[in-house]
Amino acid sequence: MEYLVLEVQANKLEVWVPMAKAAEVGLRPVLNGPELQKLMEVLKAGADAEETQWSRRFKENTELLASGNITDVARVVRNLTLRSLDKGLSHAERDMLRHARRPLLTEISLSLGVSEDEASAVLDGVWSGSADSLSEPVT
Repeated sequence: MEYLVLEVQANKLEVWVPMAKAAEVGLRPVLNGPELQKLMEVLKAGADAEETQWSRRFKENTELLASGNITDVARVVRNLTLRSLDKGLSHAERDMLRHARRPLLTEISLSLGVSEDEASAVLDGVWSGSADSLSEPVT
């Protein structure tokens, strides 16, 4: 039987997943160049129309993050980042933003073949205007 070996960098954990079950458990390849460009376009877009009541907004964002879809994660990061620049975030929303950035940074890092610090600079550059052209991902 063939396995995919996932290395969780945060705690040096290895997870072995049978290849036949990879799609079933939600594993997918890292984004390629065009897919990463589409993700960056999502990040650069304006914020979604947001709920004014923070508890509803928090619930909506929690549901998007729970989907596991990287585009939904990007939307949450974008919306919370733009809100933080405009109005500020509650403590819970700041925590959510910090946690939501992690999978996005990992995706950008792996897709471009750069460190997570460099991926963080790319992500932060979206809102400062310095992420207009991404280098080609390492294959």
